[in-house]
Amino acid sequence: PTRAHRFPARSPVRARTRARTRSTPLEPRRPDQHAARRRRARRPARGSVQTAAAKARPFPSRSTPRRAPRPGAMAATVPAAQVAAVLDMSSLTAFEQLLGGLSSADNAARVQYESLFNECKKQPDLLCLQLTRAMRTSGAQETREMASILLRRVLTKDEVSLWANLQQQTQDGVKGELLKLLQEEQARSIVRKACDTICELAAGILEEGKWPELLPFLFQCVTNGTVNLKESALNIFAQLAEYIGEALVPHLATLHGILAQCLANPERAIQLAALRACCCFVESLENPSDRSKFQDLLPAMLATLGAALQGGDEADAQEALGLFVELAGSDPRFVRKHLSHVVDAMMTVATHDDLEDGTRHLACEFLVTLTEARDRAPGMMRKLPDFVPRLFNCLCAFLLDVEDDPEWHTCEKEEDGDAGEGERYEVGQECLDRVAIALGANTVLPCAAAAIPALLADADWRKRHAALVALAQIAEGCSKGMLKDVNGAIAPALSVATSDPHPRVRWAAVNAIGQLCTDLGPKIQEKAHSAILPALLGAMEDSSHRVQAHASAAMVNFSEGCPPEHMSAYLDALMTKLMQMLQGGHKMVQESALTALASVADNAQTAFAKYYDVVLPFLKQILIAAGSKEHRMLRAKAVECISLVGMAVGKDRFAKDAKEVMDMLMQLQAGGFEDDDATTSYMQQAWTRLCKCLGADFIPYLAVVMPSLLKSAQLKPDVQVTDLEDGPGDDDEDDEVEVIAVGDKRISIRTSVLEEKATACNMLCCYVDELKEGFYDYIQPTVETMVPLLDFYFHEDVRKAAVASLPDILRAGKAAAEKGKTTDQTYFANLVNFVVPPLVAALAKEPETEIQAAMLESLADCAGVAGELISAHITSMIAEFQKTLQRSLERRAERNKRADDEDFDAEEHEALRDEQAAEDEVFDQFAECVGSLLRSLKAPVLPTIEPLLAQYVAPMLAPDRSPEERRIAVCVFDDVFEHASENGASLRYLDAFVGPCLAGCDDADADVRQASVYGVGVMAAAVGQAFAPHVPGALAALARVIQAPDARSDENLNATENAISALGKLCESQRSAIPGAEQVVPQWLSCLPLREDTVEARVVHAQLVRMLEAGDPHLLGANNEHLPKVVKVFAVAMPTAALSEKLQLCTVETREKMKSILAQMQSAMGDALGAAFASLAPEEQAALQQAMA
Repeated sequence: PTRAHRFPARSPVRARTRARTRSTPLEPRRPDQHAARRRRARRPARGSVQTAAAKARPFPSRSTPRRAPRPGAMAATVPAAQVAAVLDMSSLTAFEQLLGGLSSADNAARVQYESLFNECKKQPDLLCLQLTRAMRTSGAQETREMASILLRRVLTKDEVSLWANLQQQTQDGVKGELLKLLQEEQARSIVRKACDTICELAAGILEEGKWPELLPFLFQCVTNGTVNLKESALNIFAQLAEYIGEALVPHLATLHGILAQCLANPERAIQLAALRACCCFVESLENPSDRSKFQDLLPAMLATLGAALQGGDEADAQEALGLFVELAGSDPRFVRKHLSHVVDAMMTVATHDDLEDGTRHLACEFLVTLTEARDRAPGMMRKLPDFVPRLFNCLCAFLLDVEDDPEWHTCEKEEDGDAGEGERYEVGQECLDRVAIALGANTVLPCAAAAIPALLADADWRKRHAALVALAQIAEGCSKGMLKDVNGAIAPALSVATSDPHPRVRWAAVNAIGQLCTDLGPKIQEKAHSAILPALLGAMEDSSHRVQAHASAAMVNFSEGCPPEHMSAYLDALMTKLMQMLQGGHKMVQESALTALASVADNAQTAFAKYYDVVLPFLKQILIAAGSKEHRMLRAKAVECISLVGMAVGKDRFAKDAKEVMDMLMQLQAGGFEDDDATTSYMQQAWTRLCKCLGADFIPYLAVVMPSLLKSAQLKPDVQVTDLEDGPGDDDEDDEVEVIAVGDKRISIRTSVLEEKATACNMLCCYVDELKEGFYDYIQPTVETMVPLLDFYFHEDVRKAAVASLPDILRAGKAAAEKGKTTDQTYFANLVNFVVPPLVAALAKEPETEIQAAMLESLADCAGVAGELISAHITSMIAEFQKTLQRSLERRAERNKRADDEDFDAEEHEALRDEQAAEDEVFDQFAECVGSLLRSLKAPVLPTIEPLLAQYVAPMLAPDRSPEERRIAVCVFDDVFEHASENGASLRYLDAFVGPCLAGCDDADADVRQASVYGVGVMAAAVGQAFAPHVPGALAALARVIQAPDARSDENLNATENAISALGKLCESQRSAIPGAEQVVPQWLSCLPLREDTVEARVVHAQLVRMLEAGDPHLLGANNEHLPKVVKVFAVAMPTAALSEKLQLCTVETREKMKSILAQMQSAMGDALGAAFASLAPEEQAALQQAMA
């Protein structure tokens, strides 16, 4: 998977990269971070000896062998005489006939033999002895091979192993014969199968002391055996390393000597086996100091690779490289002492033009794997002199593996447009992406700056193409650096997007523009729109339909991050061009233009209305006309575009066409779709957008939409599990199948099924959120679908959708109950009980930190919706909170150990801080949960959450904790005082919290200051006279925040306005404790109105009204000298009452009270009020007069 075709992803097109599907899929495709792991998993192990990626494991294995006799395949009753003949220990004739029959091409005959074999399993001792005899003594090699396969399977791989049912004498006999076979068998294939059997058998019994003779035998073979015996023993050592590694720690010196001797053996087979054993043992040792004792073997290990390459045996070389790759992934610091030597060797292999691509790729994979090992070797590769420039240039050279294939120019589908791209090209793309993400901008951008200009200036089109592809690939990892100069970052692509003579170079330039718009947005759209938009408009007129189509795709990426005001000047030209492309372009161009049109509509919103009457009829015509199979995608994109146009112009404008459009879509859906028709997914998403557009008017259409949507959401994962040793499966090269290795198993997952399921789950979230009680008829099937998906580990987006849906489901259910949709009085309580316990249980099992935070957020939301009903689940929630927080602290501590590494530097510190942000989010959402519980249950819940406050929250108030931790802790105690202070319940925390809170008002971090000043106001209002002794200190702290020279800067404004709000609470609740209150109150008034933090603005302006209504003696002044300020506040706040909540500075209720106060003032102090009004600016006067009307 690569990033070259990452966009557009407005719709779930089956592409080579995996999309993150959302309810409105308008985002570019992201690179698959696990591509390299999958690629390594697909590399078959040489022979049947497993590498470190597929070690032996204890039996029994619960896999289904491909050709093993099928248990229960009883076609008919098997005569006892026949079984007796087969198990006759005096003759192998009938048994050998059975072994031959089990591989018969005649299906009926084979079924009969399988039935016979299964019947023989009922006498396990005789069966195992016969298999052992046949394996050791049959004359035909194929018979011995079949016996060795079946012996292994009945002992270790069948669902029910026969080993435990064997008599001790039989077990001893089998073990002994297996070891003799290693000494006497000449057929290497049978020896390898015996090695596998020994390994898997030993993995289950060796640690229990049930095969004491094995290790002495293996040591004897390695030291004094023949070449074949040494190789076999080393291979067994390798596979058993994870089970016996620690047991051999007292004998490491002996083992070291043996491995050193074998690595120096002239026989390459022994060298490779020794390399394999060495890598496996290093991985198995837990103590770094033990692993370091083998570091001096690295030159000899590397010599094994060199010998294979010099001998021209690249198969052996690739196996050796694969072992090095696994070692780099498991213990990157192992190579540290010989790092320069190892890297030079691998770089030589990677850049050697005469070697096979597979060999070069593996050498490159080793180097890239080391760069990614930041958690275990931070900074190690960045500090190696000249390494990053050499690797960057090597990867750019890989990008030259591209030919000007005629099929590229005639391609019909963008996702199939990789003609001419070789394997090195794909590897180069993937690795550049990974290296940039691993090493960051400060390290990679200088390399790019040195290499890309020269490549762009070269006469060879492939080098110019490589420069632009490299630019696109590093953008995500280098985004922080590129954002410092977005115009400079995109300049190379803009310079050639319309001028280069080669269409593939122009395509790559457009691709880079689109990629940078995603990775550097929205800043690049804001700063460089005047250069980007003309370039893309020019590319839309390119002579190549590939470039035209890709320019439309890049426009999608641009528009998604672009503020509408920057697009508006280009809308006419852009719409004219897109309509031209739609009416007369190549099919690929038409499809891309439709996607771009949809994106433009989504960006323009109501400004798109001027094009509505032209665009919508055209789209409806496409729905009618594009019915053929070759035009399915065009029709699907028209469906998408109609829905986005409807959302853009709004319900009122779309209403006159809504019924016709809905009827057309229903007719289209009623006709059904073939399995490979993408219209299904487009339709699902279109229905969702139309629901958002039409609101409650959409409810009648749910009967059409929901059945197929629930069916998609309930899809079962298409998963196949096979043995890794069986080699690549039929699906391994299928772009819709993801293959991963787990132990010795290959797991193949069809991602298209998972993506459809994830999309459907997100659609369900949208419906329940939008329709609320209108969704009542489908709440039950939806919640029954979503709750089991909380632990759907095949796909993160499915779990995320399930987690996000639950609070909305509760809200919809609560609204339905309140509005009489059901007469069941226990309906909502039952819904809460159905949702909350599984969510708590899922939190305990969730492996991803990001989703843990999402689950905590969901629980907080659920608790808020459930209210007092959440009390039944408090105990389990608190218990799981403790476990989740403890795991988070442990992960944080483990990461912090990296700071002690000798290579740790400023860039690693920044990376570490970014990684720890995920743990901060876990604590942040935990704080939200606590706040939600306090809001729902008030003071009675304090004793229950006390252990959490004492063990996890209070310690985070310490000054040595991170700013984010301090902010979270302050916020939690803010909630305690705000929501749980009745009857003095919160007073026990006052003395411990007031000090850190006042100190936090002076914190260097603005967020900590904001939380702290808010806490001052909360305490002042909540605890009454108990706060009086702290009032002078609080006033001083708030004054420092409000009067700071940079108090009104963007960074500090929220903290400042919260400090003003807190000062108001002191004035209202602690007046008697304020020294010089007659001066402080007017000072507070002088800070009004609040404008930035609209939540606090509404609170403060409502407080001002209360104080005026109460006739506050200090507010207006003795001679009403502060009246103009009051009128000024009213003039600013009152006109906003009718706006959206994000813009409201006062509520409608507060506005009406302000109007009443002004009317009273008019009667009582007309002249003074007139003078105050006259002091306002003309626009303020007009706004106030309109608000008073």
